[in-house]
Amino acid sequence: MAFPALWAFSPSRMVAVCVSAGYFLAASRGLPQGVVNFYGSQFALGIAFWLAASLAFVTIHVALWTSSAGWERALRYAIVAVVMSVPPFGIVGWAHPITASGILFPGWGWFGVTAAAILMLVMTMRRWSIAAALLGGLWTWSAASWTPPNLPEGWVGVDTRFRGSAGQYAGYTQQLRTTALAKTEAMRGARIAVLPESAAGLWTSTVERLWARELTGSGVTVIAGAAVVDQYGYDNVMMRISAKGSEILYRERMPVPVSMWQPWLAWVGQRGGARAHVFANPVVDVEGVKIAPLICYEQLIVWPVLQSMLHRPDVIVAAGNGWWTSGVSIVAIQKASAQAWASLFGLPLVLAVNR
Repeated sequence: MAFPALWAFSPSRMVAVCVSAGYFLAASRGLPQGVVNFYGSQFALGIAFWLAASLAFVTIHVALWTSSAGWERALRYAIVAVVMSVPPFGIVGWAHPITASGILFPGWGWFGVTAAAILMLVMTMRRWSIAAALLGGLWTWSAASWTPPNLPEGWVGVDTRFRGSAGQYAGYTQQLRTTALAKTEAMRGARIAVLPESAAGLWTSTVERLWARELTGSGVTVIAGAAVVDQYGYDNVMMRISAKGSEILYRERMPVPVSMWQPWLAWVGQRGGARAHVFANPVVDVEGVKIAPLICYEQLIVWPVLQSMLHRPDVIVAAGNGWWTSGVSIVAIQKASAQAWASLFGLPLVLAVNR
């Protein structure tokens, strides 16, 4: 929340470039090593991805920076904040300062979003010190009283530690181990077990029959990540699975750009990559409970969360696959973001991550 002031009071446009780049690169500092882990590439490629990812953020902030004081500066930052929250630029709007509203105003919901937005704007004006003092007090209070969001009764998030590599999915042995985890949670009393992104691998009729057979008699409903492939590409999805069968519960609105979402393939007449269902299925129903689903990358950006909150969900379900984040902070940042949003709206949170 200090970033708007650092940006606004930069003495020149070049300093604004450095401030904006420094903020974004620090927030996404795990990306270079993550790229190396994912692609098995040289570190130089990771650095290139890291710098390329910052271009939209830096460009927007520098284009709208002004040396003028007062409401003009605040208005310009308001435009920046909105532009970096929604597509197309919001696709890379990581670490948006508005995410901190969940830490500063737990339980305030949309009033908390509004209060945080006002404080961000005041931070760009001459009275910024008043806003800074207020933010400091709110942060101290939050740090002293913070409690993480609760799990809804009968639900459980199941973390896994399956290793992977780019383009490879769950094999038969891993499928059996994954179904065993779900059955174990059922014996402990769980009605609904949430498994991480890609936990069920490539979803086919054969995989569906395997899961139905393994879950027979368990009484548990599983929400598990999977990939549904067709001749044009694939959808990154959450499946609802039980002994009675399965269905696609949710199609990811924003897959990870470049590694998953590759829209340029269609522009050159090629097929492949994950589809982005940008504003589709913001909430889904599971046994009468309205959930806000967030898969991996969606936990780092703004509009999927706020779009879901417009529909008044009962639970946030956040799944991720972080096998490629070994040694970096990406999973921790995703978890912190999901907890902040759940806390802001006073909602239970179910987290499931493959580390």
